[in-house]
Amino acid sequence: MFHADYLIKYYISRASAWRELGDYEKALSDYNLIIEKEGGREKLVYSECYQTQTTDTFHTRLALVGQRVRELIKEYSPNALAIEDLFFAKNTKTALKVGESRGVVIFQAVDACVPVYEYTPNQIKVAVTGYGRASKADVHRMVEKLINLKTKSRFDDEIDAIATGLTFFATHKNIH
Repeated sequence: MFHADYLIKYYISRASAWRELGDYEKALSDYNLIIEKEGGREKLVYSECYQTQTTDTFHTRLALVGQRVRELIKEYSPNALAIEDLFFAKNTKTALKVGESRGVVIFQAVDACVPVYEYTPNQIKVAVTGYGRASKADVHRMVEKLINLKTKSRFDDEIDAIATGLTFFATHKNIH
């Protein structure tokens, strides 16, 4: 599967990060990436931060994220979707909203017969840096070494999404 003549397209979603816009106003963002592996090397094919409007209802924003994910699956025909497991220690309300957003993204993948792979933050750190207690800065440095990023000015969540994609490839080395 990873031979030079076979191209794997892989879809990653850093499902629905919340970006602070004001004291209580939050926008729903979804980092969508397509990474392919050809000839033993990962390549970032497409990346976006899809952001919804705070003036829309939460349900409308969920629908918009779902529509965008469906469009990208149709356009790129990915072989898999990888997503980071949800981990929150403090804000339960935010965790619930992000969980609902993840559900929309996962539903779109499953509905399109795209297998979903979930990874914990620890699994991602180990896959990318070799160390489960690596700092965010360590992960970001390794991502920049492992994959050619045309521009170095990327959002933290985008780098995290790329790390999730690299984790998929690291854990599926033996697929032929």
